[in-house]
Amino acid sequence: MKDDLSLKTWFRMLSNTALIEQELRTLFVREFNVTLPQFDLMAALNHAGGTEKMSALSQWMKVSNGNITGVVDRLERDGLVERKALPDDRRVKLISLTAEGADTFERMAKLHKEWIAQLLDEISAEDLDILHRNLVQMSKVLKHRLQ
Repeated sequence: MKDDLSLKTWFRMLSNTALIEQELRTLFVREFNVTLPQFDLMAALNHAGGTEKMSALSQWMKVSNGNITGVVDRLERDGLVERKALPDDRRVKLISLTAEGADTFERMAKLHKEWIAQLLDEISAEDLDILHRNLVQMSKVLKHRLQ
């Protein structure tokens, strides 16, 4: 019985995540002409203080360096990030938000927060709090089991 509920819960989480991501993809393209992975990369750069190694970004986003390269190429072309080689090791690439990229990310992050709030606005604050606490507990259990 609990096995069935665990599986049903997992599928529901995947379904809800997919629905939210689909809406976010549409909104980011419409409002900023960026993809969700581009927003995620800019968020990772912002979290890192504005500059990070390409390899660290791929670890953060859990994708290959090759996948990150394509995302960085587009953001660089649009003037939102810049790529530089480390002086002492030209194989290592540092990716940085440009001033325009930092300003754009700030606007994107503000709207992202509003979009999520709108998507979940029919769920009471109490129910959101319970859901959040349960998901935090789930994360702790999973991290402990998978170490």
